[in-house]
Amino acid sequence: LWALCVLYTIPMRPFASEPDLSERIHDSVLTAICSGEVKAGTRITQEELAHRFGVSRQPVLQAMMMLRREGFLVDAGRKGVCVAPLDVDHARNLYIVRGALDGAAARLAAARYTPQLVQRGRQLIDVGRRAVAIGHVPSVIEADIDFHLFIYEASGNPLIGETAQPLWQHLRRVMAAALSESDLRVSVWDEHEGILRALEASQASEAEALCRGHAEQMADILTGRLKIVISRAA
Repeated sequence: LWALCVLYTIPMRPFASEPDLSERIHDSVLTAICSGEVKAGTRITQEELAHRFGVSRQPVLQAMMMLRREGFLVDAGRKGVCVAPLDVDHARNLYIVRGALDGAAARLAAARYTPQLVQRGRQLIDVGRRAVAIGHVPSVIEADIDFHLFIYEASGNPLIGETAQPLWQHLRRVMAAALSESDLRVSVWDEHEGILRALEASQASEAEALCRGHAEQMADILTGRLKIVISRAA
């Protein structure tokens, strides 16, 4: 009892809100992989990353372990680890799961769509169309992801976004690898606008069907393009 009393008299200070060092290293490497800056098959070493970030090897090791669990790094035999190869079947499976989540989110969002959500949705459409007009692939990818995350949020079910979150990093990587300026399609944002119109009209079944169809179409387009990219790199 005395020990407990002593414990509770010790002044306690809150932990710093700054992200853990290993998480920051993880996020930086992940961004480089998903943007295509670091290509599939690139060897990654603790020594190189520790030197680049100016840190000890321990947080680097933790960051690399996280990236391996998430599927972005794979064993490379005696060479340690390397960036995971892009895989067409994996990409298609990602879109199948995303289509199911997008459809569920749209059905829920249609039942609770507010004027405030209408305004935000329209703003996202404008951002996406501007990105396509400029022809900047990273901006188009970012706008596309923001649009779908908006539907998850509008659904009112936080588990949808939480479930989809780890998938989106892999999807971001697929899009960055498969898209070029010549592949940017205004029709994608026409489809997005059609989804918004169904949400605004509270047409739950229509919104769900449009979201699922959109994901299926993008799976066909991007996996087809990804096959070409992989074959060229072979």
